[in-house]
Amino acid sequence: MATTTDTLQKSCKEALSKLEKLGDGKYTELREKLTWCLGSYEHDQNPSGLVEYGQKALTELKKIKKDQPKKISQKLIDDLSKALTKAKG
Repeated sequence: MATTTDTLQKSCKEALSKLEKLGDGKYTELREKLTWCLGSYEHDQNPSGLVEYGQKALTELKKIKKDQPKKISQKLIDDLSKALTKAKG
């Protein structure tokens, strides 16, 4: 069974993948930070960066969903939101 941080890691990877597919340059820094946090988590198993940048990704994904509903699935937003809520305790 997946742990809370495994779920958060998976959700952050999915958010990163979606941000990459959008190809919008204004998300470059967020993508880079999320990529770095995923690598850092792999190394030290400390999810604090994933929580911080997962939250930022969630905020941006919600904005995109509001403006362009077909580009972002509600499931992606819900999964990331749930993972963040569980990770924050």
